[in-house]
Amino acid sequence: MSAERPGGRLRTGLAGVREAFGAPGLILAASFLGFGSLVRESDLSVWVGLATTVLVWALPGQVVMVETYAVGASLLVVAAAVALTNARLLPMTVTLLPWLRRPGTPAWKLYLAGHFVAVTAWANSMRIVPTLPEHQRLVWFFSFAATLWLMSIAGTAVGFFLAGAVPQPVTLALVFLNPVYFLLLLIGDLTQRPRTVALVAGAVLGPVFHLIDPDWGLLLTGLVAGTVGFAAGRGRPGTAATARVEPADD
Repeated sequence: MSAERPGGRLRTGLAGVREAFGAPGLILAASFLGFGSLVRESDLSVWVGLATTVLVWALPGQVVMVETYAVGASLLVVAAAVALTNARLLPMTVTLLPWLRRPGTPAWKLYLAGHFVAVTAWANSMRIVPTLPEHQRLVWFFSFAATLWLMSIAGTAVGFFLAGAVPQPVTLALVFLNPVYFLLLLIGDLTQRPRTVALVAGAVLGPVFHLIDPDWGLLLTGLVAGTVGFAAGRGRPGTAATARVEPADD
């Protein structure tokens, strides 16, 4: 049975849902618990918090939005800060969509897939999607990413209504769970030379650039370390990490 048939698509989709309900979804939901609490402590409504998760779904950008709003920044400044924070999602989208595209795929599906490219969805998809047959990839990605998205929405709501029940240091720690998980994912998949070089270069250059210019240090670190990693991988075929995913019947 092919994944082109309803039964095959269902099995592929369920594989993505099961993957999301593991560590990726639990950590992301916990992170958004912290975000929901932050929204309430900033005197914003639950609907604002939910709207940012539904429409933006990029936790660092959402935190920047809440923080800049709380200090009274203008709408233009808030929008610019969020856009700059979320600019990192563009190269993620550019690297993932070619794996999801196949001849005959409607453009609207790819645009919709682009909305669901967030750090956790991207990191796990780049690990698993290349190991899947071409006709299963988009179905698996949508089921995986949409499940994470729904868990994030639920986490935002629960965190908002539980605000005050959890000490503030715990709330702040929850927000940082997701980037720590992302870092652990990269460390656990350093079989590709460009990733290893970029990670090591970033660890070395980050403190140096921060001392030179705290405002631009992080951006410069990402730009230089990423460029060094890209240069290290020029001409070297990439090796996708393997993962055990129950495939749909062919």
